[in-house]
Amino acid sequence: MKHLFLLILLFPYYIFGQSEIVLTGKVIDKISGLPLQGASVFAQNTTFGEASKEDGSFKLKLPSGGYELIVTYTGYETFVTRVNNSNNGNNLVIELKLKEKELQEVSVTFSTEVKDGWEKYGGFFIDNFVGKTAFAHETEIKNSEVLKFYYSKKRNRLKVISKEPLILTNKALGYTIKYAIDSFAYEYNTNTNTFVGYPLFEEMKGTDDQRNIWQENRAKVYKGSILHFMRSLYNKSLADQGFEIQFLINANGVDKPLQLKDQYAAINYVKDDSANIVEFNPNQPVMAVIYNHAKPEPAYLQFDPNARTDFRVSTMNINKDVSIAIEQNGYYFEQADIIINGYWAFEKVGNMLPYDYQPPQ
Repeated sequence: MKHLFLLILLFPYYIFGQSEIVLTGKVIDKISGLPLQGASVFAQNTTFGEASKEDGSFKLKLPSGGYELIVTYTGYETFVTRVNNSNNGNNLVIELKLKEKELQEVSVTFSTEVKDGWEKYGGFFIDNFVGKTAFAHETEIKNSEVLKFYYSKKRNRLKVISKEPLILTNKALGYTIKYAIDSFAYEYNTNTNTFVGYPLFEEMKGTDDQRNIWQENRAKVYKGSILHFMRSLYNKSLADQGFEIQFLINANGVDKPLQLKDQYAAINYVKDDSANIVEFNPNQPVMAVIYNHAKPEPAYLQFDPNARTDFRVSTMNINKDVSIAIEQNGYYFEQADIIINGYWAFEKVGNMLPYDYQPPQ
């Protein structure tokens, strides 16, 4: 099954530079110029966010690294921009546009809306959005009523949208997640799951025993995750952290693994020390990423009955002639240029960690 994640998900034993990113500014209506109070301003996939004040102003302090700054306001188009240590700003003026009513799209989607959508597709949505992992089973959607389901028989496609953020509680990891879903689509003909959205994490309050369990579970989720991989690649510590890269070469319709003598040379690893960014562009479009320090969850064998049981394997299909950039905190872009399969596709929202998560040393 192919799963394209336009926003990802999910830090090795690295302490980042002490410098921080400070963002200040104001959110206004693009036409009137009036301030918008209560706009949600946050770094997606982190625990850093706030609502704009009465005069539309906001201030965010972020740890060193790279992020996507998101601004949402009911009835307005979502604002998205990348920020990092060399591209931050003070006195930003963020102009939000009212959403336009596209009558043709409204007509089409109205005709395909499933009135009892949650009853019919709720379980399917949970499996393909929250996931089937052990921790996903401890993740609950608190406001499923905000979801609307549309099924196109002609395209054999399920589409799910939400005009309000979806609220999830992950009792295994100790997070409440406010997830602004742009779109979720499942193509039945190709078994392709695509979703775009912007999560904001909040630490749950608990007892000392609960917090200890959450820390243990978070460390377990982190090991072998795509964020763990990106940070390890950034720091050239793949082998030390348990990762190995191979290429998958298609021969007569069969994918065969190709071991690499020099993993970093094979993916054209380049680090720009002035910008603190690493770029890589593999010589082959399909990379297999093996994680040797953990076995797959038992539930994964139902997801992929042919999977190896002694280590985890994920694949990354990267668009030709495209370089992927990694910031020092593991944030990478453009995420739309990568299709993820294998174990990482199995781990969904139920196994997500915010970018500011730090594993125990």
